[in-house]
Amino acid sequence: MLNIQIFSFNPFSENTYLVFNENKKGFIIDPGNWNKTETETLQNFIENNGISIQNILLTHAHIDHVLGLQWAFDTYKVPVKMHQEEKEILNRNPMSARNYGFDFKPFEGEIEFLKEGDSVFLDEDELKVLFVPEHSPGSIAFYNNAQNFVISGDALFQGSIGRTDLYRGNHTQLLESIRTQLFTLPEETQVYSGHGNPTQIGFEKNHNPFF
Repeated sequence: MLNIQIFSFNPFSENTYLVFNENKKGFIIDPGNWNKTETETLQNFIENNGISIQNILLTHAHIDHVLGLQWAFDTYKVPVKMHQEEKEILNRNPMSARNYGFDFKPFEGEIEFLKEGDSVFLDEDELKVLFVPEHSPGSIAFYNNAQNFVISGDALFQGSIGRTDLYRGNHTQLLESIRTQLFTLPEETQVYSGHGNPTQIGFEKNHNPFF
């Protein structure tokens, strides 16, 4: 049984997820903690609940989703897992930060690559990797069939979709990714997005104005 804790962090109001099971094993997904207060909020929750972090997972590597990545890697000393196509995006983040008026050091740490159809496990609990470009070229989502939820990153939002005007974005491809990878999930599937409130697949299929 997986538990999901949501934190809204940084000036972009990015959703950082902590997914953990009854054995207190967990993943940090998209660590966006931006300052000391946000970092302490995330760290205190992990420590107070006795959670052992197994991996750091990235839906994609845009800067708002990785502001706390170096801290998370240095603190928990576990590999970062993401799609190989996101390596270029991760490497571009110091330049992206300068465009927003702040400095950001290149990430230094262990990276393992995930691809479509892979799974990551917390004991018997499975998160299956879905490939959902092109908000970012290597965007992935993490789907749990047993509890009917998907962590979609910035592919699909409540009533909207991810931006495609960023580097290597593609509007047509993103719509196709959502149709073939997310809208084929059961309609009751809960969608946990990279920003904003959760939604459901059935609701988005029927009401999202982009479809």
